[in-house]
Amino acid sequence: MMRPGGSPVRRGALLLGLPLALCALVLSVWASLVVGTGDVSAADVLHGLFSPDLSDKGQLIVQEVRIPRTVTGLLAGVALGLAGAVMQGVARNPLADPGILGVNAGASVAVVLAISVLGLSAPAQFVWFGFLGALVAAVVVYGVGALGREGATPVKLALAGAAMSALLGSFTSAILLTDNKTFDQFRFWQVGALTARGTDVLWQVGPFIVVGALFALLLGPHLNALSLGDDLARGLGQRVGLARIAAAVAVVLLCGGATAVAGPIGFVGLVVPHAARLLTGPDYRWILPYSAVLAPVLLLLADIVGRVIAPPGEVQVGVVTAAIGAVPFIILVRRRRLAEL
Repeated sequence: MMRPGGSPVRRGALLLGLPLALCALVLSVWASLVVGTGDVSAADVLHGLFSPDLSDKGQLIVQEVRIPRTVTGLLAGVALGLAGAVMQGVARNPLADPGILGVNAGASVAVVLAISVLGLSAPAQFVWFGFLGALVAAVVVYGVGALGREGATPVKLALAGAAMSALLGSFTSAILLTDNKTFDQFRFWQVGALTARGTDVLWQVGPFIVVGALFALLLGPHLNALSLGDDLARGLGQRVGLARIAAAVAVVLLCGGATAVAGPIGFVGLVVPHAARLLTGPDYRWILPYSAVLAPVLLLLADIVGRVIAPPGEVQVGVVTAAIGAVPFIILVRRRRLAEL
């Protein structure tokens, strides 16, 4: 196992790095519970977690706002980090991401239809339509990208995702421009946010994300083989078709769950696997767990930044992650040697 630069990666260093990343995650969770526009102290957080007194304003904020917001960030972060890593491994495309491959666009159009046609208004109601839209978009993009003798190449998948995003984005815009009521309800979900997500939504979507995460973490050896190309993977004894199906199930569960619970948050699934790869080398057995830990750290920190940069209001996390991820995205596009993984 080698670093991108060629120096050996010691197993002990990887084993040490993961607990350090977990410590960073714990600190991010604590900061997410403490930092914000509301008047909340560390004591309020401790009491709010273990012995809440809802007559106290600070503890009420912790119970009703901060805890659901932090749990949403944890679930969405784990899902986006793992989904991005799996997508990049299966597609051998360093730019694979739920937003770039059309998954977010599929979820968006499904939510718009649920609000506009069926009259749904609560997130707990239309969250399932976001999940379904993400599923359909992922299947269609991969199906289109897999057409032809050469199969689902990185370029074909990226082009199929771009075409799907453009098509569904125009359809979504057409509905919103003619329905102000739908636009008012949809815009809070579309921007990508961890707020206003009740525990009912988390209980509905959480099991799907947990199952998808377990699927993804078991795919490490298979992704190592697939990253070498289908022919070499078959030569190593891998059942390529079965591995791709398992990866597709994991991606759909993770992308659909994250998009449904937090809206279309971009760049987390793109940037975090590359950061993990710099730490671990090309071995997906390590990239996946590192991505699962580092992605919620990034998402929670971005949410904290959004809370404090524009008081007394807030900047939603989807806007912050887009600002953070733009520069790494440009760098990745310009690095020709990353055309395929």
